[in-house]
Amino acid sequence: MTIVLLAIDLGKAVNSVLGRDGKETVVLRRRMRQESILALTATLPPCVVAMEACCGAHHLGRLLEAQGHTVRLMPPEYVRPYVKAQKNDERDAEGIAEAASRPGMRFVPPGSGDQLDLRNPHRQTLHRVRSRLVGARTALINQLRAILLERGHVFPQGRRKLEQALDGLASDPAFAVSARIRRLIIDAQAEWRALDRRIASLDEELAELARNDPAARRLGT
Repeated sequence: MTIVLLAIDLGKAVNSVLGRDGKETVVLRRRMRQESILALTATLPPCVVAMEACCGAHHLGRLLEAQGHTVRLMPPEYVRPYVKAQKNDERDAEGIAEAASRPGMRFVPPGSGDQLDLRNPHRQTLHRVRSRLVGARTALINQLRAILLERGHVFPQGRRKLEQALDGLASDPAFAVSARIRRLIIDAQAEWRALDRRIASLDEELAELARNDPAARRLGT
């Protein structure tokens, strides 16, 4: 078994590991703890190890580089388009392998402890804030659907489809809800749009951080 690319989807305790050979055929698929990963990679010839640049990736990346491997860390937002539907840990590892193989992909080298103090916490904090806002938006949308369903109004699945439907109905006098419920819907829409703007702003900031990462520029990625 010759592994050319090893993709690791990091978990809190157990990680999903996927190995590809030179023909991009999957030759390894396992769930492993970090110590088991390091024991495995210690036996492998130098290869590319790909991970999302998330919590724990920089530390593990430094250990893998010490073993002679080439570590490629990618911002999670760059990996997401390559993850197939019905997301799970194994598919995340597949998406990481696919993203790492794409021409022009941006990579972030594992940072030293000092570099992480300056760089990684800021990015992680932005991701955590974004995740909280996305959760708040999802909860708001689910609440809106429940309120409308109780009054006999059913809308297609999908955030944008509901948004488009409500844009027309909220101002439609024939929309069969009470004036109080109509005001609640309008208020919820305003809150929804505010969350959209905050999430979009964080997306722009995260993308800018990735574009301006000096380490990534030095690598020409």
